[in-house]
Amino acid sequence: MMQFQDRYHAGDVLGKLLSTRLGDVTDGIVLGLPRGGVPVAAQVASHLDLPLDVYVARKLGVPGHRELAMGAIATGGVIVLNDAVIRQFEIDTACIDATVEQELIELERREREYRDNRPQPDLTGKDVILVDDGIATGSSMRAAVEATKVSEPNTVIVAVPVAPRSANWELAPLVDQFFVVTTPDPFEAVGWFYRDFTQTSDDEVRQLLAS
Repeated sequence: MMQFQDRYHAGDVLGKLLSTRLGDVTDGIVLGLPRGGVPVAAQVASHLDLPLDVYVARKLGVPGHRELAMGAIATGGVIVLNDAVIRQFEIDTACIDATVEQELIELERREREYRDNRPQPDLTGKDVILVDDGIATGSSMRAAVEATKVSEPNTVIVAVPVAPRSANWELAPLVDQFFVVTTPDPFEAVGWFYRDFTQTSDDEVRQLLAS
């Protein structure tokens, strides 16, 4: 089983992959999904010599099973729902609305925390590279993809160190290019593929953006 030392190592490996396979991206931007995706994205941005920013997406956890996503929300008010999970757990509209409201508070807090009054980056006509530390259900990344498309970028590219094989046919068709270092089978959780999966802090995100 392939393992990354930490998120910075994963970003270094992913950045090297993109630098050889992506070609020249002169009018692009790398967007890390906070918090864990930002250290990965910082390494990718360094390899590609592109600016780094954040794009906030929040998973909508199933009540009582918070790690399981019934959907996600992202910057710009985009909401993506997983109908199969909602049916399986018989989640009603009131519960979904309450979860969205709760996660929206955290999304807006993170926007203020990380952006420090800076405006959202203008994505129109740019090559947008969305980066996270891995994909499990894909809900947060799908929400980010749909949200960025509203700004009419030139291309939307998703790049992650690890994802289940199902991402190749579930997520890849939604974007212009999809890059993943490893797609292990079986796939249990993103954290399994890191020796150090310590939670990224808000301070670390701010420092990476500042540098």
